[in-house]
Amino acid sequence: MRNLDMTTLRSFIAVADQEGVTRAASALNLTQSAVSMQLKRLEDLLGINLMDRSSRRIALTPAGEQLLGFARRIVALNDDAVGRLTDQVWEGEISFGLPHDIIYPAIPKVLKQFHAAYPRVKVNLIASFTTSLLDSFGRGEVDLILTTEQLLGPGGETLTELPLRWYGAPGGSAWKQEPLRLANCRNCIFRGRAIRQLDAAGIPWESVIDSESDGAIQATVSADLAVTTILEGSADHLEMVPLGGLPDLGTQRINMYGAAATMNPLVSALAATLRQGFASQAAATAVRSS
Repeated sequence: MRNLDMTTLRSFIAVADQEGVTRAASALNLTQSAVSMQLKRLEDLLGINLMDRSSRRIALTPAGEQLLGFARRIVALNDDAVGRLTDQVWEGEISFGLPHDIIYPAIPKVLKQFHAAYPRVKVNLIASFTTSLLDSFGRGEVDLILTTEQLLGPGGETLTELPLRWYGAPGGSAWKQEPLRLANCRNCIFRGRAIRQLDAAGIPWESVIDSESDGAIQATVSADLAVTTILEGSADHLEMVPLGGLPDLGTQRINMYGAAATMNPLVSALAATLRQGFASQAAATAVRSS
């Protein structure tokens, strides 16, 4: 199998575009002899004449005209591949914040899809709590945020509404214990809601951990030492407590802020990708619940 050389193809394209070896050599910053040698190498490799040298003005043969189209595509594809893999010059940057507990399952797919469409746009991901994110957005420190809220604030839009559920260790029994042992991050917006529902139902409870670490919460719950509250479909490693075992927690909105008034087309594009991603997640959750 014969392999085309990129350098000889570039010289061939330059000669065709410049209609002569002299001007092509100048455009490529090479000597005339070097360009002529590369053309000869290409012709020898293919075993055909690419240039009609019967007159003073160099012209392409029919075979040369056919090769020119291939050569342009091959060189363009080569340059595109090399540029995407090695060029780290960013064409734009977005700061995007969201709560820890809604990263999965939608966000990895969203980021992958957005990166494929905008490979030179840098997305700075900020994982925090809803209250902190709203404060940062209000100060103009972040371009786009997602929140978990019961209501929708000014300037926002609701991407989806998901059931808030009790979760415990797979096959665990912590949800049956009295008092009920709770594990939520200190600033988790779901914590107060869970406590109010337990108090309303007359179910005694106690907090077993004081932490801002999602990892610490998950470890505690996975060890069957407590239960926690998570949006349905966001915790594949844990098991939903049987419906009826504990108070119903209702639903929670996933809201987006920053898309409505933005003049940045990149932020708008990320917002559109998020809409699609959470619409797919909501559809999948509905299928599992049916």
